[in-house]
Amino acid sequence: MKRALPELPVREALPALRQALAGDGRAVLAAPPGSGKTTLVPLELLDEPWLRGQRIVMLEPRRVAARAAAARMAQLLGEPVGQTVGYQIRFERKVSAATRIEVVTEGLLARRLQADPELPGVGLLIFDEFHERSLDADLALALSLDVRANLNPDLRLLVMSATLDTQRVARLLDEAPVVQSGGQLYPVDLRYLPQRSDADHGEAVAHGVLAALAETPGDVLAFLPGAREIRGAQRRLESRTQAAIHPLYGELSSAEQDAALQPDRQGRRKVILATNIAQTSLTVEGVTTVVDGGLVRVARFDLGAGANRLETQRVSRASADQRAGRAGRLGPGTCYRLWNRDQQASLTAHDTPEILAADLSRFALELASWGAADPSQLAFLDPPAPASWTYARDLLRELGAVDAQGRITRHGRELARLPAAPRRAQLLLLAKARGLGALAAWTAAALEERDGGAGDLAGGVQAYLQGRAADPNALRRVRDSARQMARLIDAPEQAAADDRDIARLVSWAYPERIARRRGSQHGVYLCEDGGEARIGERDPLAASEWLAIAHWDPGPPRKIRLAAALREEDLLSDHAERIAEAPHCRWDAQTAAVVSETQKRLGAIVLERRMLRGAAAAEPIRAAMIEGIRALGLQALPWSEAARQWQARVLSLRQWRPEEDWPDVSDAGLTASLETWLGPFLDGVTRRDHLARLDLMEILNASLDYAQQQKLARLAPTHMDVPTGSSIRLEYRPPEKPLLSVRLQEMFGCARTPTINDGRTGVVLELLSPGQRPVAITPDLAGFWAGSYADVKKDMKGRYPRHPWPDDPLEAAPTRRAKPRGT
Repeated sequence: MKRALPELPVREALPALRQALAGDGRAVLAAPPGSGKTTLVPLELLDEPWLRGQRIVMLEPRRVAARAAAARMAQLLGEPVGQTVGYQIRFERKVSAATRIEVVTEGLLARRLQADPELPGVGLLIFDEFHERSLDADLALALSLDVRANLNPDLRLLVMSATLDTQRVARLLDEAPVVQSGGQLYPVDLRYLPQRSDADHGEAVAHGVLAALAETPGDVLAFLPGAREIRGAQRRLESRTQAAIHPLYGELSSAEQDAALQPDRQGRRKVILATNIAQTSLTVEGVTTVVDGGLVRVARFDLGAGANRLETQRVSRASADQRAGRAGRLGPGTCYRLWNRDQQASLTAHDTPEILAADLSRFALELASWGAADPSQLAFLDPPAPASWTYARDLLRELGAVDAQGRITRHGRELARLPAAPRRAQLLLLAKARGLGALAAWTAAALEERDGGAGDLAGGVQAYLQGRAADPNALRRVRDSARQMARLIDAPEQAAADDRDIARLVSWAYPERIARRRGSQHGVYLCEDGGEARIGERDPLAASEWLAIAHWDPGPPRKIRLAAALREEDLLSDHAERIAEAPHCRWDAQTAAVVSETQKRLGAIVLERRMLRGAAAAEPIRAAMIEGIRALGLQALPWSEAARQWQARVLSLRQWRPEEDWPDVSDAGLTASLETWLGPFLDGVTRRDHLARLDLMEILNASLDYAQQQKLARLAPTHMDVPTGSSIRLEYRPPEKPLLSVRLQEMFGCARTPTINDGRTGVVLELLSPGQRPVAITPDLAGFWAGSYADVKKDMKGRYPRHPWPDDPLEAAPTRRAKPRGT
């Protein structure tokens, strides 16, 4: 077939691209927006000898881009879609036996590879707009590289992008050639039009659009973060301008999306209010002006809540450039940026790839289905975030989808066969086994919608089943998805609506989100995983005792978006294997006592309490009492002076004899080892005031074995005999030497400082006057007699004349007594 294809800028790169694909079988094409890479490259490669009549499969990141690309290529060939060029997206397929180019969304290729890895009849895979870095695109490329390396070396790969770091991709493709397209966009006049920070975003974009309509010719493409903002801007514009206003976002029907891309039938100027669905791939006829609100809504997976958090954030510089480029595809254009130049400089360079931010549970299941227990076994531009990968694998193990080694199980293959996240696939299989497959298909389909019924899931599912949903597009999507899933699990396509069963289904999919109302508080719930979730007090669900929560916004506190009222009898029946009965003891700081009871629990939710009795209670009560002592501090124990001195003696020996095994009996050491030395003595002790019963000195000493006790008494005695025969108490005070406080006269005749610790450690002498007041402190008794004693004698002799003060204390007899009167 002879084709007259347009002269687009990318054409100059075709010779180098043909050479790279013919020789290496892989290439990276860097081409700016509007260069024609999406529509011209596949058509120009159709007759390459190495393709030999095989098909080209091209991946697009979005449904609207896939359909638009197929339609444009078919138009260039003068054919209807479905002949030489076709497409397949979810619930929509236009291909035939004559189709040579098939445009598909990224998730479909991964499913085809799982079904038949060799991709028979496919000669070339094209990954268009790869810079968007969706999880499906990363997965599909990794699987394709593995197929090329191990199963089908003739499969050719082409990665195309406008803003990607092409050298990184080239390295991923085993140093594939990088082909640069020299095509340039038309010039775009950038105008910064900052808005008030507190302005409503839909109003701000509407204001920018009105300015663009007044100041520039042609149609206007405006970017907003989501459908809510688009609807707000649409309402404001429809009352202020005669231009045709068209929304463009992923949830719209194909007909509504096509209407946004086609010229207005009445010849009016057109305003397209779009999410980033229009950021790449699409060339919209007539658009010469872009109004960029500068925001994008992305999903960020919250590990703590096990749920995606939708965040509205600033676009990256790369995205802002792509958006501006929409205005310069067909001729010179204008872009209004609703922020200032300083904010432009602070934008991040690129968007975060989904593999680093998204829920990886389905991704992990796909890898397990492929036979890869770990992502390192395949080639990825960025490895998954480690914490998110661990969470995903743990979830798959909990669902029984993989074994302990990460290998997929038979049940895991059943889950992977269903086009749903693992939890919802689990719901479908469990429901099928219990005769609720049809209702599960509708419930799972409703859960795919962002509102799912706006609060009350049961009411939402009922509305979908009865065909009375407020949003006809949502009704169409849910109906199509429900019918597909019902067919896959061999269930009827229609179901009887039952609120009670809908709640049961949700509890099977998200058991950790089963929640019970906290006491009498309306709208405040304790979840099975221990977290708290809240719903508006005026919401009809707020009075429900139990909820099965399907969606929440991660907190704290978590905000319930979608739930169903759950009956307790259903909970007890359906989740009997998750309900455990066990002794539960804890320290209550308010009463300073142990609370001990047997609890029947569903995770963190206590279903029933009974007083804990019998021998089985002793150990948990003891552990709770120890927890309480730690909370109170060691000073709560009945310390005596003797007990503190025992502690100081042992610590002294630990310091003096490090080669020996003396325990750490410091306050920190004793606190850390309460279970060992105090635990055995806590039978019957359940309150703080019970601690007074303990003989702490006896308990501490029992922590030493008999040999250590004997050694302690010998090496670090409590008392020391002095020359008069008196037994004087030693005061231990580590890390200093022990102190011996004794009257000076009792030490007469003693030439050397007394020692302990087998003579290794001398004591410090505190020498007292006859009135028991310190007159000298010395670690060197001989030095004292030879030196300071004379001054002490001179000072003390007049005060205590009846007590001996000999000139030579070493020759005098030690005494405890005063001289007789008259002597």
